Amino acid sequence: MPEMIDARGLACPQPVILAKKALEHSAELTVRVDNMAAVENVKRLAKSQGCRVTVTDEQDRTWTLTLTRESGLDAAQKHAAPKDIPGGAARQEAVGTAVCAPSVILIPSETMGQGDDELGRLLMRGFFHTLQELDTLPDKIIFYNSGVKLTVNGSDVLEDIRELAQAGVEMLVCGTCLNFFSLTDRLAVGTISNMYEIADVLTSAGRLIRP
Repeated sequence: MPEMIDARGLACPQPVILAKKALEHSAELTVRVDNMAAVENVKRLAKSQGCRVTVTDEQDRTWTLTLTRESGLDAAQKHAAPKDIPGGAARQEAVGTAVCAPSVILIPSETMGQGDDELGRLLMRGFFHTLQELDTLPDKIIFYNSGVKLTVNGSDVLEDIRELAQAGVEMLVCGTCLNFFSLTDRLAVGTISNMYEIADVLTSAGRLIRP
């Protein structure tokens, strides 16, 4: 029988952490969650750990995910480098023997700066429009708190964010924040993320920028 984890009611990133620990000693695992952010995060964990995953919707705001480790997974894959797991270290590029730590932009609000909100929204539109014109783009952009509103349908800066994503910038969107604002179903760009991943990216960053 597969190990069962009931992660319903647990705040981010507990479902991912519990599943990751269980996979260290279990080849098959069943995880029950009660929000789509947790579903997406556990699915990403399964993929990073070399597991097949099936999702069953129980129609009562509960989803059951079954993770089964693929046969033939070698030790190197099983103990993947942090950059290969959701919540793993940010992308690193070797330059000779040196390692370039990534640059990360933090977007905690739908406005830029403090003061007048209308001005703040205008500045934020200008920031994202200008950002894609720069010679050097950030490696990742993290959206959290009301900043997640910029990544959903209807956002004034959605097209600029999409263009940055197409140019290779990784967009991480806080799943807890999307749930709080009831915006999960409206996400239009980026990957639903969790606090485990966000904390790891922040501690691995070479530069943190908060406009």
